[in-house]
Amino acid sequence: MNKIILITGSIFGFLGIIIGAFGAHVLKPLISFEAQQTFETGVRYQMYHAILLLFVGSTVLIHQKTKKTMFYLILIGVLFFSGSIYGLSTNTLTSFDFKSIGFITPIGGALLIFAWLIMFMNFLKNTSKNDYK
Repeated sequence: MNKIILITGSIFGFLGIIIGAFGAHVLKPLISFEAQQTFETGVRYQMYHAILLLFVGSTVLIHQKTKKTMFYLILIGVLFFSGSIYGLSTNTLTSFDFKSIGFITPIGGALLIFAWLIMFMNFLKNTSKNDYK
């Protein structure tokens, strides 16, 4: 599972750089300033969670079951949160109305929050067992 987590984190990071550059260079003249800021929010959260996945996949401080749960929460959370933000911020450029799926943005955000909460609970649970020596 660690390898899958690390590969996914690397892919999210790689794509985050490409999507961010695309937004900064290609989309800048095509969308409003507010839409640019929204797009950048999606990139920023994707990158935060790419780094989180790299940590999760490489640490022994998180149990494997917790890692697996976090992986799926982050994977779906980033796809829903950042993915829908990319669509919503470029809505004027497409024929598809991304506002119709805008409800998945907060669902994605909630999944990301749960991933962090589960990690926090893992740390609290294991600190009393001296697992971090």
